[in-house]
Amino acid sequence: MSPTLAGVVVAVVTVSDRSSRGERADASGPVLADALRELGASVVTSVVPDGADEVERVILSAVAEGARVVVTTGGTGIGPRDLTPEGTSRVLARPLPGLAERLRAVDADAVPGAVLSRGLAGLTGGDHPAIVVNVAGSTGAARSAVGVLAAVLPHALAQLDGEDH
Repeated sequence: MSPTLAGVVVAVVTVSDRSSRGERADASGPVLADALRELGASVVTSVVPDGADEVERVILSAVAEGARVVVTTGGTGIGPRDLTPEGTSRVLARPLPGLAERLRAVDADAVPGAVLSRGLAGLTGGDHPAIVVNVAGSTGAARSAVGVLAAVLPHALAQLDGEDH
């Protein structure tokens, strides 16, 4: 039986000024949410504007409400309002650089601009840490990210729960 995310609460947060104002449909958030639900996760979604303060707030809120995993999509580029990594870094107690590196690398051959993503991954602090992952805001990046996350999240959550490597 392959590992699943059955019963795991996952928050999927789309970070986009335009989507938060209703000017553009959110495309990448639903890709992530649907795929994570197919893995058995209980998924909650939100759309927030760009900016470090908003990203920090929404991650902390999701974790306080019980999310074990928070996946953001969008705001990882180099534009002036792309500040998702800055907000994320404020809540991370322990980085998971290999996960962020893998998410960039998975599409880099087909999409050279993927290496410009500044997304982070890591663990929040406290007695019940959550995994936070930034994903680039395209549907392609979201689809690729699901493959990576499906392979590592069940094992990572088991380790957080004290299970053996």
